[in-house]
Amino acid sequence: MQLESIEAFNFRNLVGSLAFSPGLNILVGDNGQGKTSWLEAIYLLASTRSFRTTRLQEAIRFNENVSIVKGSVRESPEITRELQVSVEGTTKLLLVNGKKEPASRYLGQLHAVVFNTDALEIVRGQPDARRRFLDEGIISLHPPFVQTFSDYSRVIKQKNSLLQQARDEEQPIEKVAEALTPWNDQLVNLAARVHRGRIRFVERLNEVLAKRLFGDEEITIRYISALEGKGDLSNYETLISERLKLRVHAEVIAGHSLIGIHRDDLEILLDGHEIRRYGSAGQQRSALLLLQLANIEVYRSTRGEYPLFLLDDIDAELDFGRIAQLLKYLSEKTQTFASTSKESFVEEFGQNARIFSVQNGTAKLQ
Repeated sequence: MQLESIEAFNFRNLVGSLAFSPGLNILVGDNGQGKTSWLEAIYLLASTRSFRTTRLQEAIRFNENVSIVKGSVRESPEITRELQVSVEGTTKLLLVNGKKEPASRYLGQLHAVVFNTDALEIVRGQPDARRRFLDEGIISLHPPFVQTFSDYSRVIKQKNSLLQQARDEEQPIEKVAEALTPWNDQLVNLAARVHRGRIRFVERLNEVLAKRLFGDEEITIRYISALEGKGDLSNYETLISERLKLRVHAEVIAGHSLIGIHRDDLEILLDGHEIRRYGSAGQQRSALLLLQLANIEVYRSTRGEYPLFLLDDIDAELDFGRIAQLLKYLSEKTQTFASTSKESFVEEFGQNARIFSVQNGTAKLQ
């Protein structure tokens, strides 16, 4: 998999197009010139999302209505695909070779993994960042899973609406339980599917982490279900079904759903200690890097190719010694895109890279 080129229209401050090397590509320039925006455009093309905002309309250039990112992806010497993501308001249009595709089909075309400051929330932030890390990894391996997550979110939203109404109107518990039954039935099925997917993905990440492919640190991870200690997790569907029936009254009082995979978490251990609580900033960066490299290896073992690796403002997070180790490890594996504001980075690592100088959203070959 290789991203040969990308072109942006009305996306942030970006202007023009870039043609990439199959190896290392470096975007260099002062802060605020558009380096991160070019990486964001690559990520949008791969994932249909931004790693900077959940509101894609914010990426549309001021006074414009539509933003478009196009790219050419080479699958083999004989096969090239043209991808396009158009954003208009809250609506996205996804095209493959000019044909409209649903997300479940589009997401199998290209994949990118990001290492940046915001991604550190996976190891040091709230549980939702770790759940998102797992779910994005699952979707990259099995794109139709995007529909499962969408369906689960829809069910939770509808259920929460019913619970809020029941609380506000002080409805009898029996009436509420009856109204919730069809939604809980769907929740059980969807939650069990996601639970199995997350457990398996964590197992595969741990298999890679155990090999210590990069660095000396020992990273292990463990999936933590919110139902842990409540019964037999090996029979998850029965357990969650029982807990949903038991907790109807508590959910009405709360006004939202208290049971489900949206309350689960991922424990990340570095040399046996929980990294979020006891790890230094440097250890947290190392843990994230190892997790993302494991993510890349799991993808390769499943899909038979490496994803793109995006390293935003890399020298702000890693020292040159660590960067040298990383780039050596990635060489001959991933197509890599790194942004930096330091010419010293280019001097140190740019010998075999394609280097773009970014100014006012325009990237030019050095």
